[in-house]
Amino acid sequence: MSTHLFSRFSTVTNAAAPAIPPAVAPDARAFAEQLSSLYALSHRSDYVFGSPLGPFYHRAHSLHIPRFVYFGPNSHDESLRLAFHAGFESADLRGSLALLHLVEGLSRAPDLGQGLNLSFFPLVDVASLFHGATGRDLSRAAWSHSRAPEIDLLQKDARARGYHGFVRIETGRDFDGIGVRLRDHADEFISTTGVELVNSADFEPLSVRWEADADRDAPVLDGPLTIGDDLPFRAFELTLHVPDAWDSATYSEAVATVLKRFILHYRGHHAYGLHL
Repeated sequence: MSTHLFSRFSTVTNAAAPAIPPAVAPDARAFAEQLSSLYALSHRSDYVFGSPLGPFYHRAHSLHIPRFVYFGPNSHDESLRLAFHAGFESADLRGSLALLHLVEGLSRAPDLGQGLNLSFFPLVDVASLFHGATGRDLSRAAWSHSRAPEIDLLQKDARARGYHGFVRIETGRDFDGIGVRLRDHADEFISTTGVELVNSADFEPLSVRWEADADRDAPVLDGPLTIGDDLPFRAFELTLHVPDAWDSATYSEAVATVLKRFILHYRGHHAYGLHL
């Protein structure tokens, strides 16, 4: 592993997992407990590092965005870089718990292969969960000009890290399988390499619905692709809409399974594109 990479992500601060209010939903308490446990576990891992992003300030409180970074064996500064985001609304933390579940698995069994540099942000809506901010809808925020401090930190991180792609975990409302939206510049990747970024086999035995924006030629108005022109790569964005009817355990297992398959699939695509 590159010493440079290790030095950037080897420090964990206890401030990243603040105390939660006494009257919170069970998922919020479970998230805070699992987050603290995962930071402790990452201290003992050679491949997963806890590195909270921040601080930012809300109502005179100093807060951090939880972040974990996974480096596969033989990672280096030119490795494939992907960012995973969940927890855009603190009222629904199943996506957050799912990412923590995935990262915990990688801490115990780092089996995704070589040449990977993956960043996991399990909670975006930090100010709402810990200090009651309301009316935010961060999943629809434009990263190019959002006033939310969490989004400002994330867009600065994206510019600094130069991710090849972004993956969002959100909850869907009207489908019993996983909805999938793949936004630019996926068609360009497929046509130039002949390799799909994601396909139905990545979701088996779950059903999948492919979603598309009404106007593919219209500019992207939300999310990280709003800063796409400032990034060193023509990044893509993959969004998984997981059924609202699923409980936390079902949600977590499905997301962890699908994302591991996707990472392996995309790693092959990336290697193919580089003729490795």
